[in-house]
Amino acid sequence: MYQDFDRELAWAMRHMPRTRAAVAALPDLQGVRLACNMHLDLKMAPLVAGLLEKGAEIYLTTCNPTTVQDDVVAWLTQRGAQAHAWRGMSDADWSDSFDRALAWEPTHLCEMGADLTTRLHQSSGGPQIKAGLEATGSGISRLNGVSPRYPIFNWDDLPVKEGLHNRHMVGLTAWHTFFQTTHLTLHEKQVLVIGYGLVGQGVAAAARAYGGQVTVAEVDPARALQARYDGWAVMDLDQAAPQAEVIATATGAKNVLSAHQLAQLRDGAFILNVGHVAEEIDVAFLQRLPHQEPMPFVDAYRLGDKTLYLLANGSMFNLTAGYGDSLNAFDVTLAVMAAGIGHIVGDGAAQPAGLYLLPQSAWQPAL
Repeated sequence: MYQDFDRELAWAMRHMPRTRAAVAALPDLQGVRLACNMHLDLKMAPLVAGLLEKGAEIYLTTCNPTTVQDDVVAWLTQRGAQAHAWRGMSDADWSDSFDRALAWEPTHLCEMGADLTTRLHQSSGGPQIKAGLEATGSGISRLNGVSPRYPIFNWDDLPVKEGLHNRHMVGLTAWHTFFQTTHLTLHEKQVLVIGYGLVGQGVAAAARAYGGQVTVAEVDPARALQARYDGWAVMDLDQAAPQAEVIATATGAKNVLSAHQLAQLRDGAFILNVGHVAEEIDVAFLQRLPHQEPMPFVDAYRLGDKTLYLLANGSMFNLTAGYGDSLNAFDVTLAVMAAGIGHIVGDGAAQPAGLYLLPQSAWQPAL
């Protein structure tokens, strides 16, 4: 089972020198009980294995059941991590994993989406958390609705993550995955990008680079203006959707592509999501329609005399159906994450309760 995995992991480690160095720079982690709610794919293994070697106790849950690699979880649990995560776990099992992680009584949290923190703050009890990390824009939005009981450090808004992962890698790898999954390119195709944050900007730029004819739909007036200044055609979603042949949602919000808009799409339209939230598309509406799976990660839904193609069931496409970030790019992201863990087990834990940007002094040495 592990022969090919070990070979892949060795290759990943070879091409992630910043992560190796950042983990090596961490202090002794004896006594640290770290609950991690994150994507559990191969690229996470070097970090988690390194934390275990440093003496930390680790409990793993996932921020997205569709991105879990079961062999990664098995390999890490063999090395001492505890986990309650597997690919395709039910919503009930996924929710239960948050309760299990908190019942394990962690001292620190490392999250992508704030599921553990949100669950913890729904009651007055629970473990005494010293400090936490949050890596996603959707997680930060959720945290703005709570009053944290401990310091939480936001590293989604760091220039190195915004400018590298959010702006460049998501769009690039999403279209790579589209080509591999559908065996099609974007040439001669009308591409609609919904959302013009940093992720949407990268999705639009990569689509044009790969031959797509791109339109942007954005509800925020300032971002819509920015899209126009960047040279994009900007249209209202209800006007743009019926013309599009490929639609990518990149907002981090729920139900941005509703049943109403889905019903207006043209025959043969492809629909995919690259946002962290797996509910940007009204998948429930589509699932009531007759459908089949003509290709892995491609579901064909019959809507009257039309066929609509939903990719990866509306989940994060580039990591559910593809590999996600390149090793060298994610090496930067993971090194910053390791440095952030060093901060929350050190000086960061002394901060008053609240939400903070991870300080430059904590993450810049990891670069």
